[in-house]
Amino acid sequence: MAVKHETELYKPVKAYFEAMGFEVKSEIMHCDLVAIHPLSGETILVEMKKTFTLPLLLQGIERLRLNGQVMLAIERNRKKSGAHNQRFGDLTELCRMLGLGLMTVTFFKTKAPVLDVLCEPGDPPVRGQRPLRQTRLLHEFRERSGDYNTGGSTRRKLVTAYREKALRIAWALSLHGQLPPRRAAELTGVQRAAFIMQKDYYGWFERVERGVYRLKESGTAAVVEYADVINAWLSSGQRQNQIQGGERNERSIT
Repeated sequence: MAVKHETELYKPVKAYFEAMGFEVKSEIMHCDLVAIHPLSGETILVEMKKTFTLPLLLQGIERLRLNGQVMLAIERNRKKSGAHNQRFGDLTELCRMLGLGLMTVTFFKTKAPVLDVLCEPGDPPVRGQRPLRQTRLLHEFRERSGDYNTGGSTRRKLVTAYREKALRIAWALSLHGQLPPRRAAELTGVQRAAFIMQKDYYGWFERVERGVYRLKESGTAAVVEYADVINAWLSSGQRQNQIQGGERNERSIT
């Protein structure tokens, strides 16, 4: 059950901290809720919003200047699962990185709200760097011969290192008609030409006979569509370094 106003979060959040022995008061120096433990003096500031938003996050960071323990409280809306502001794993990690706490309140029609503390103020991040993904990122960067994509663009499919290599093979086939993988590798510098032609991930290559391939219509169209990528590779010094025994003066794509 979705709440209409963020003020509906106040009572269950207040009850949660009071059950832990805190004394709770609202709207002190613009803080939605202030909880102070009478024995230890521990102080927690809570900012509440219906959903996780950038203003809430900035508000929480601002409250850290008043007190080292700040908790963000939002509604967990079961009808909006999957929405960016309901991705609680990522949101929790973000709060951990900033030193904020995060709690959710789930409302029901026939029973009391349920509170779930996803992280406490000051909890350290739990997601470290991923060496395997970092290695893959660096490999992809190095394997691309140039920068053929425009950040944020969705008009054309990304030119990955794999696509670029497949395009080189398609270019070679467009010139020679039919080629064995070994010859394609010599002309393009793509050592895994046989694997790319056999797998045919993009549907560009067609096997004519054992060990011989030709280009499909879709491959010819790709050569035309990505002519800028092929020509950039042809005119770069990288081609001379990559080709072991290929021809040096093949024509460019027009």
